Amino acid sequence: MKLEGGIVEAIGSTPLIGLNRLFEGEAFRVFGKLEWMNPGGSAKDRPALYMVREAMRRGEITSETVVIESSSGNLAISLAQLCCYAGLRFICVVDPRTTEQHKQIIRSFHGEIDLVTEPDRETGEFLPARIRRVKELQQQIPNAYWTNQYGNPDNYLAHAETTMKEIGDALGPIDYLFCGVSSCGTIRGCMEYIRSRGWPTRIVAVDAEGSVIFGGQKGPRKFPGLGAGMTPPLHRDDLADLVLHMSDTDCVRGCRELVRREAILAGASSGAVVSAICKLSDSIPAGAVCAAILPDRGERYLDTVYNDEWVRRELGADPVSWKGGGA
Repeated sequence: MKLEGGIVEAIGSTPLIGLNRLFEGEAFRVFGKLEWMNPGGSAKDRPALYMVREAMRRGEITSETVVIESSSGNLAISLAQLCCYAGLRFICVVDPRTTEQHKQIIRSFHGEIDLVTEPDRETGEFLPARIRRVKELQQQIPNAYWTNQYGNPDNYLAHAETTMKEIGDALGPIDYLFCGVSSCGTIRGCMEYIRSRGWPTRIVAVDAEGSVIFGGQKGPRKFPGLGAGMTPPLHRDDLADLVLHMSDTDCVRGCRELVRREAILAGASSGAVVSAICKLSDSIPAGAVCAAILPDRGERYLDTVYNDEWVRRELGADPVSWKGGGA
């Protein structure tokens, strides 16, 4: 089997644009990598393609395979689209934090939803419960294959060979990279590319408050796709030079500033990245070139990030008061 042609050819080569209005007046420059312009709407298209294509090459995925993955939403959409194109059955294990929009898109690509409703008893987190359910499905379904974004090196290799290469080809050895973290695939791949070339780039991991990836204190998180309730196997101690933990409110404010200043409607993780740059702005030297990976589309967060009533109810914040202010 091969995965090529058609919609596959649209994955990658996403635009890299200057966020000149958002960071107007700053002595440094920021470029946003618009990963939401991948056909599946997120940066997850890249590892989805790489993981499935390589598994096909190795003979681990055949025409009889049932692909299974645990995802908070975006990778599931990417895999659902590619499996639909390849004629493969796909099952995604999700939890209650996965938005209705994400689930509807997965089903539109003929993906199947397996919902885990209770968190892991020991940790109180959904991720271990989702992984346990994936392993149960592997035992129950003949020819099941788990792409395993959390431990599959093809996840980060996709970003080393495409995402960071594209940034490097456009900007050269950048001074700062701001990258959200979850499975650690994106940041691991970018780090491998940067370090292999000896660049002096300062890598900033943008994590969520309540995430334990870098040893933070465990706590509730409203948005899927940023942070994790366990340290993923792809994590390494040298992944980042600096880790910033951003709140749910930081995510929302950053997203809304992207819309107000740049007319970019992006997802919650992108808002966290923008807020992280603003938080660090006083320490970024003049003339520095910064790249910010903006992972997914904002349409999937219309009921949360961009809903004033939801923001007031769930975050206790008044978005009207933010108008005219910085992130």
